Amino acid sequence: MNHQLTIESLAKQAIQDRRHLHQYPELSGEEFETCEMIRKRLEGLQIDILDYALPSIVGFVKGTSGAKTIALRADIDALPIQEEGDIPYISKRPGISHMCGHDGHTAVLLAVAEWLAANRDTVQPNVYLIFQSAEEITPSGAQALVEQGVLDNVDAIFGLHLWQGLKKGYFGITHGPMMASIDDFEVTITGSGGHGSTPHETIDPIYIATHVIQAFQNIISQKLNPLDAGIITVGKIEAGSSPNIIPNTAKLIGTIRALTPKAVEIIKQQIIQMTEGICQAFGATAHVEFIVGTPPLVNDEVQSRFVEKVLVDAFGEERVKLVDPNMGGEDFAYYLQEKPGAYIFVGMESEKSAYPHHHPKFNIDEDVIPDAIQVFIEILEQYKDIAI
Repeated sequence: MNHQLTIESLAKQAIQDRRHLHQYPELSGEEFETCEMIRKRLEGLQIDILDYALPSIVGFVKGTSGAKTIALRADIDALPIQEEGDIPYISKRPGISHMCGHDGHTAVLLAVAEWLAANRDTVQPNVYLIFQSAEEITPSGAQALVEQGVLDNVDAIFGLHLWQGLKKGYFGITHGPMMASIDDFEVTITGSGGHGSTPHETIDPIYIATHVIQAFQNIISQKLNPLDAGIITVGKIEAGSSPNIIPNTAKLIGTIRALTPKAVEIIKQQIIQMTEGICQAFGATAHVEFIVGTPPLVNDEVQSRFVEKVLVDAFGEERVKLVDPNMGGEDFAYYLQEKPGAYIFVGMESEKSAYPHHHPKFNIDEDVIPDAIQVFIEILEQYKDIAI
């Protein structure tokens, strides 16, 4: 590795950047101040800024060979959560905070941009630096950038997450599905209401809803390939206004998670089929609506094995873990639908990072920031060696 800039000096600046961003978080789709900071930094490094819609920023550095082009991505948005704790750089914006670590991701990629600017004469591939808005909402910033053509000239894309669910000092990778899809659903069951004293004169949508909920679990246990992972969760039921009145309608609101597009398709088909069949059997009608979220995040095996080798070479085999897929979602999946690439977990579970993502007391263990910076730099330096 070229150490014109040391990892330590890059990390020192990254920590300062991260703490600044942490104090001034911005919600998904509103990250204009964050983008202005990024723009000024990239311009100061003489890195070209490409023409993509705010509030995302995409930088470009031409490689020495230009034969291949890779992209590195950081998400930049915060969450609508009131931060709790007493850290000196606590969020200054009530009800908004970086409770997922995107401030760290942004700071890491800014550090990589600084290294890249100083070492542009040695890096062979062209490099896109994607600072992406709106990872936390649907429709997502990744989807928007893909639709704008951000990957049209890209051969491979890589991203990382400072991950509280993995012990500090370790790196996690998979050679295939890594994170789940996220789709929500609303099922409206329409019966015929009436008084609780005469249930025989009604078609009770609440009673029917209990059968539908039970049937959903049959989809997971009986309709889905046992080797596939899927979840159907009903998180909200809306029905009725009085203890002695049977309502006309009941609504089930929930989420679907799965690790493959095929599993998502099967679950959705079965939800419709079972719901409509059960309701028909009881004399009711059903309407099923899906609120489409992110697809499954599936690492390309060639690229993920390249990353695994990079991690082993840089940090040692004992620190690199093939992790189980996670049923959380991540819109980096949109990029991997378009082009091959890999997503990496940088473990940070420790006393400094003891609370899970999206918890009001979540915090990054800044000790892992140097490793995260090095991961991206090693990918930039070693990509020329990959057989593609």
